[in-house]
Amino acid sequence: MKKLLSGNEALALGAYNAGLKLAAAYPGTPSTEIMENLARFPDIHTQWSSNEAVAVEVATGASYTGVRALAAMKHVGLNVAADAFMAASTTGVKGGLVIVVADDPGIHSSQNEQDTRHYARLSKMPVLEPSNSQEAYDFMALAFDLSERFDTPVILRSTTRVSHSSSLVETSAEKQPAAQAAFKHDTAKLVMVPTAARVRWPKVLKREDLIGEYAENCPCNQYIPGNTELGIISSGIAFQYAKEVFPEASFLKLGMTYPLPKNLIKEFSQSVETVFVVEELDSVLEDSLCRMGISAIGKNTYPAAANLTRI
Repeated sequence: MKKLLSGNEALALGAYNAGLKLAAAYPGTPSTEIMENLARFPDIHTQWSSNEAVAVEVATGASYTGVRALAAMKHVGLNVAADAFMAASTTGVKGGLVIVVADDPGIHSSQNEQDTRHYARLSKMPVLEPSNSQEAYDFMALAFDLSERFDTPVILRSTTRVSHSSSLVETSAEKQPAAQAAFKHDTAKLVMVPTAARVRWPKVLKREDLIGEYAENCPCNQYIPGNTELGIISSGIAFQYAKEVFPEASFLKLGMTYPLPKNLIKEFSQSVETVFVVEELDSVLEDSLCRMGISAIGKNTYPAAANLTRI
């Protein structure tokens, strides 16, 4: 079935069809409509929380009972939720846990242009970045699967233009059944006193390596062949802008932007004459390429602020 959906509507429907049981959020543009749409499904427990930290704690608690849970907020809300957010990364999950964060390039309704991807390196959590409504829908199911497969919360990063733009989405007629909640106390996994945390943290670092290996063949990372003079590495809505401006170029479109598929990036960079990194807000991808020893052009040619409406 095809539907015309905004990115936020697609995120909500994707979570519902993936078997979501509980969602908690704090309102703030551009993320607000995610919860508003989830609240229309009677078999999901939805709640506005008093702040973003409470939203993450409620969703994490639900995950500990084995059900799929989601917390949603805008970029500055992640600052409020940071303590609960980092704790969830350390303990890991039982049911899938997705934290949707909507960044606001261009500062349409915010006080800064904070880039959520910096939190990924800090927390060792994977990040998925949809570039349109179809990917917003598809990546939600992938995010829950990754969460349960690797015992980790997953960040799903949207931006204003993805959240509020509408496009056709091919949706599934089937809904994955939601798990039944059943809490089993596990002190070594869930109570991060220092003796437990010292055991958990090496597992978190190992988990990061395993997800990096998975990223090499992740279906959301796509090579799009074109001419070999210019190769563009991009993600999210920035990919759509770059594809429109440089239709003949080769592209490495990254749907997972942390951890990065290092071997795939190296192979791509060796197949083209010039590597151009196109990303909104900070030079996160470009800096990662630099650390890998790959020469690329990027933020020295286009703004580090605002929406990339032209290059």
